[in-house]
Amino acid sequence: MEAACNAEKSRVEPLRLSRAAQLPESTSCLTCSEDGRYLGLGHSQGLSVWCTTSLTCAADWLEDRLEMTSIQMTSMAETAYLLGTIDDMGVARVFAYHCDTIHLLSVVNIMDDINKRSVCLTFELSPGGHYGAATISCNGAVWLEVHHFPSETWVKELEMVLSQTQEPNSSVDLGVKWSPLSVAKIKPPNITAETTLEGPHVVQVTDFLTYFSALDVDTGRHQEKEPSFDTNAEKRKQTNESTRYCTQHFLLPCAQFPGDRTAKPQRGLPVSVCVWWIGSRNLLQYLIKKAPKNEPASFLLSDMEPMPGMLWPHAKKILCSAVSRCTRYIALGLDNALVSVWDRQSGSQMSVVSMSAPDCAISRIQFADRWHVSPDEVHLLLVCKTGAIHRVTTGRGTKCCTELLTKRPKDSGGLPTASASVPFLQSTFLVVQRNGKVFLQDVINKTPVRCLIPPETHRIATPCSPVYAFNTKLQTLFIRGDQDSSYIATPKEDKDGQSHLLVFHFGESDILKQFIVSPPDSPQPEETQSFVSLEETCNLYLQQRALSVGERNKAIAQSWKQLQEAAAETQQSYS
Repeated sequence: MEAACNAEKSRVEPLRLSRAAQLPESTSCLTCSEDGRYLGLGHSQGLSVWCTTSLTCAADWLEDRLEMTSIQMTSMAETAYLLGTIDDMGVARVFAYHCDTIHLLSVVNIMDDINKRSVCLTFELSPGGHYGAATISCNGAVWLEVHHFPSETWVKELEMVLSQTQEPNSSVDLGVKWSPLSVAKIKPPNITAETTLEGPHVVQVTDFLTYFSALDVDTGRHQEKEPSFDTNAEKRKQTNESTRYCTQHFLLPCAQFPGDRTAKPQRGLPVSVCVWWIGSRNLLQYLIKKAPKNEPASFLLSDMEPMPGMLWPHAKKILCSAVSRCTRYIALGLDNALVSVWDRQSGSQMSVVSMSAPDCAISRIQFADRWHVSPDEVHLLLVCKTGAIHRVTTGRGTKCCTELLTKRPKDSGGLPTASASVPFLQSTFLVVQRNGKVFLQDVINKTPVRCLIPPETHRIATPCSPVYAFNTKLQTLFIRGDQDSSYIATPKEDKDGQSHLLVFHFGESDILKQFIVSPPDSPQPEETQSFVSLEETCNLYLQQRALSVGERNKAIAQSWKQLQEAAAETQQSYS
């Protein structure tokens, strides 16, 4: 990327380092709280919480020979934060940071029997800390656990512990028995090989689920073996990415499901979770909140074997997924270079896009602008296995547009290993390449905005799996940097250690100031009309179809023209 920076030197300048601080040994994961006050660090001795303004340690939770490989952080209350971690042995834990102390609240997958050792592959906290989702593997079986956290009770218990101790910096919980979690298991659809797909049209929800689930019998999850476990944190992180058996997203109220139609939904509280399994063509949605009175109840956490409340089938296998910040829109990258965008309000597909680019095997998908998404226009970023990055603009009843943002790199060093929309910069995303180059790209103008240059003494650490986090409030990027092996360090620099937290403050750049936006404090559900019956939902869908008939007819005519041209070319090749 240095060559690209030099080529556009007249109008693109590098963004230099703002600050740096020494990191704990083998820091392998990083997260930032929504309010921008604290950083969570996972390392080879446990985890730490840092203050983002002073870059000093506020609290530690340490244990010998325990290396954290994944960490998340969310706010439970004004002074209480929830942390979810996975260590190098696949054990998931839930911590609370409160008044300069870290408390261990729960171990998600306790290993009582070594012969039945369960391994946590992924662990995700919902914003606000009400729920957690963990993918668990044990003896070849894989399932998803959705945990309900007693957040309000935990906050009261933390206040009680604080009032009883005179050592605010202590990590000892004085024998406190924290309130337990509630858990529900979601298993992959288990359809026997004898299930027939013939017969009358499906009229029952269970028959509908059986029909489309039967199409997924021969899926990748039956072909995958349970991953061999490696205590090396970096290798384990790469193993998890390649054996992620399912992907899930927490969803906010959107006036479509029975559980969504509460009169006054709690701010930021999920009502459902959507799930897809590797090799599957179906997107499943489960309710996690009880419906109002006089309506069918579906309470996930009280069901022994929860059934999906909705299934959205597809013709091709799902490869990747993304959800808009308001969670109304779900984007799916499918096999054969297809993109499907769903609108949860209407419960229907908003658009299906076929990528015309050759060899466009989609590996990652995300919303390009998280704050301004509407049915009229949705911007998506697609990262292909070749390393090319595409922008897709689509909407209900509008013509789809695909543009190439970055070409396929000439060598493997230019492959993007991480790409993310910058939450406080409009229409801008961050790209980290395998060779360690980092830059900001303008989605609209398709040009690099800034190249992020570490100090000459350091390089970006583990560029194949970079350790970084955004701070929306401070408009800052935190990323781990290691001392360059080619640099001859002074005795003082050797003493200070080799790993540092590199801080890039985007607000210091005059060019970047024009991109800065102030996002809302928390994701808000869309202000949409509430539908109390299936008939009203169908009426809205038919109205939207009627409004888009002109554009759809144009698309059909264009597709028919392309088919005729392709048929003519094929005929000529055989003549």
